[in-house]
Amino acid sequence: MAGRMVIGVMLSAIPRYVSAGAGLVLEATLHVPVLARGLVIFAHGGGSARFSLRNNHVAARLRADGLATLLLDLLTVEEEEDRRLVFNIDLLAYRLRLATDWAALQPDTRHLLPCYFGASTGAAAAFRAGAQDGRIAAIVSRGGRPDLAGARALSRVRAPSLLIVGGRDKVVSDLNLFAFNQMRCKRDIQIIPKAGHGLDAPDMIEQVVTLASIWFRHHLGEKL
Repeated sequence: MAGRMVIGVMLSAIPRYVSAGAGLVLEATLHVPVLARGLVIFAHGGGSARFSLRNNHVAARLRADGLATLLLDLLTVEEEEDRRLVFNIDLLAYRLRLATDWAALQPDTRHLLPCYFGASTGAAAAFRAGAQDGRIAAIVSRGGRPDLAGARALSRVRAPSLLIVGGRDKVVSDLNLFAFNQMRCKRDIQIIPKAGHGLDAPDMIEQVVTLASIWFRHHLGEKL
């Protein structure tokens, strides 16, 4: 199992299983640093998000800053083959809410305020799930499609929200600006000029992690 030294303690990846009803179980990986300040739940529209090198790099950096992380597959590998499910925001948001409810009952995480880190259609799921959910301390979208959450859901989000988008992808930038203007919560948008849609270049990912970590820790501090 993967490990990382944080606050003097070796962390191991803890495999967890979240019931999604009808006999379906979602696979997840949990890391909880000592004295964690909050729990960041990763939401990605595709399956196998737990094994994404990019997601794991971001999660490791957040843990180094004292945040617990839950890397969650919102879809099974089989489901991911159906592109309709990747864009089924209601389904993704429902499963994300189940994961949030699950974390609220677990001994390792029930004391931690949840945050969402969304990418791709997972960003829309994060905003749809977070609409009027007072438990969510903060939401960050990385190159996502928050517009797919819908104007009604976006206007109901209460958690402080940060949209990070690459400036070279004008279509996605414009869609993020549209979503930003529908929101009524405390919010910010950061457009990284030389980055493309995925913000996947190493230096761009470092900018994303820094912005996300500051946002999460700041707003968790306001809640604590």
